[in-house]
Amino acid sequence: MQRLKRAVVAGLLCGLVVLGTGRGAVAAGAAPGNGGARVNLNSASADELARLPGIGAAKAKAIVEYRTDEPFRKPEDLRKVKGIGDKLYESIKDQVTVGDGPSSKGGRGS
Repeated sequence: MQRLKRAVVAGLLCGLVVLGTGRGAVAAGAAPGNGGARVNLNSASADELARLPGIGAAKAKAIVEYRTDEPFRKPEDLRKVKGIGDKLYESIKDQVTVGDGPSSKGGRGS
């Protein structure tokens, strides 16, 4: 019986360690598992965007389509994409960036 208790306790502790390093930890506010690098909303591929928690292939495609017409100027602009509301944005806001952002003066397209 004592051996069984030890095995159960060891299993639970291992499970907690694994959970603390997975995607659940990121959603709970821990640092992202990619070394703290943020996903650039203006340059990331659909595959990269789909790796964000709560963003699947369909939302990633919607993000790419949105930025084709209007590049993101600030991370909060992500809320303008259909299917991305306040709750989802709040859960990923620390994992996204817009980089230097588009310039309104000079540069490409002017």
